[in-house]
Amino acid sequence: MGTIYVVRHAQAAFGTDDYDRLTQTGFEQARLLGAFFRLRQIHFNAVYTGTLRRHAETAQGILEPYLKAGEAPIRTHFPALNEYSPEALLLAFTGAAAPPDLAAAVRDSPMMRQHFRLLRQALIAWTEKRIQPAGMPVWRDFQDGAVAALIDARQRFPEGNVLLVSSGGPIAAITAAALNAPAATAIELNLRLRNSSLTEFASSGRRHALVTFNALPHLDTLPDAGLITYA
Repeated sequence: MGTIYVVRHAQAAFGTDDYDRLTQTGFEQARLLGAFFRLRQIHFNAVYTGTLRRHAETAQGILEPYLKAGEAPIRTHFPALNEYSPEALLLAFTGAAAPPDLAAAVRDSPMMRQHFRLLRQALIAWTEKRIQPAGMPVWRDFQDGAVAALIDARQRFPEGNVLLVSSGGPIAAITAAALNAPAATAIELNLRLRNSSLTEFASSGRRHALVTFNALPHLDTLPDAGLITYA
């Protein structure tokens, strides 16, 4: 049996003009997770990421101690591990002419809560085929694409350890599929995923099974609660 370690990207720059990059907190989260893996003597045969910068930077932070030791796992980019577009979802759901002002939402707690309430409603409408956001696949294709990355990893490395770095949407879709849960469950899982959280699957060439979900073993014993983030 092998293990696929699925990691949500570390904290990105939500509410700025360039969300797709890690913050200093995000880099620290990734490095701490890498140190946790290294301490447990977990070695990776391969690393799968989407094509987003925050995925690459998270993987780089995790692998920092391995690269220093001369270990270089096989790298695979899987576009289906990229996140859905919240902007496209909200535009399709609300009919607005422009995306929401996330910078303002970050500065205002009621606006932030309203943003995520609307996003949840838009996600539900997408999975129920009541809206089709521009540039996005239908929900089922989105979920199938994310699951395909996990299947590819388990088939290529049935006895190995694979690190898979993605975003909340694909990870929730993979987890819901493994549990034979409905799309509504995937949405709830998605909105609860924490930055740099760890979800594990036991795997063989023929199947995979969920072991843990949304864990923070690298942060749980630290006194700095500010390292536990969601957006």
